[in-house]
Amino acid sequence: MVPEARLRETSEGLVPEGEGWFVLNARQARWAQPRGLGRSCDLEGDAHFPQLGFRLVVLEPGQPNCMYHGESDQEDFLVVAGECLLVVEGQERPLRQWDFVHCPRGTRHVFVGAGQERCVIVMVGARTSQGSVVYPVEEAAARHGASVAKETTKPEEAYARYSRQPCFLPYRDGDLP
Repeated sequence: MVPEARLRETSEGLVPEGEGWFVLNARQARWAQPRGLGRSCDLEGDAHFPQLGFRLVVLEPGQPNCMYHGESDQEDFLVVAGECLLVVEGQERPLRQWDFVHCPRGTRHVFVGAGQERCVIVMVGARTSQGSVVYPVEEAAARHGASVAKETTKPEEAYARYSRQPCFLPYRDGDLP
């Protein structure tokens, strides 16, 4: 029998701990907000799923979710509210509610909030390999503040201009539809 994981209460929201199944409402979960990169729901908490990464990301218009990159594992994305711009393999693609994006391993991409309202994206990524990532220079991403100046495989270099310290906070009313 698989045990139920514990949900630890913090001032920022509930955090799953340990292995096991759990039920967690995103409005009650702990959220993270790296400076300048949108907000994300910390659904995994301290459990850190071994096979699958899963998060909700909220982007304001003009705000990227990360730096343009390609990962060694598959990633998939579903826009559940609002609009955003996908920069994928150097191309810009506008996305709207219910657009689904599949990125096979190595697909270089980034999302940037667009339109007049915030955008909510469900992001899922496999964790089957060693988790390598490359941050290439990309002109289309640079126009949105989401490209490195020099290619790197080191996250600390790619995000040097951003605070990498986790800034946890509770759910912000209105972020989710």
